[in-house]
Amino acid sequence: MKWEKIREQYPEQWVLVEAISAYSENSIRYMDELSVISNFPESTIAWKEYKKLHLANPSREYYIFHTDHEEIEVREQKFIGVRRGLQ
Repeated sequence: MKWEKIREQYPEQWVLVEAISAYSENSIRYMDELSVISNFPESTIAWKEYKKLHLANPSREYYIFHTDHEEIEVREQKFIGVRRGLQ
């Protein structure tokens, strides 16, 4: 489903979505096709659900957006951290 259609179906809501078709360009992630998993009146409830899904399926692309936004844009960030080796 396109973002415009999601905004029509879920006005003034937080939506938890999965990116079905997406691509990256200049460190920005663009979502062509999304699947709505659930909608929420509050962001805190949406984040709890996101955390559960992400823990169960870390390789899938889940996002939370508010439908008041006409455009959605996700800036990609490189992981700059220290990983500990096995001891």
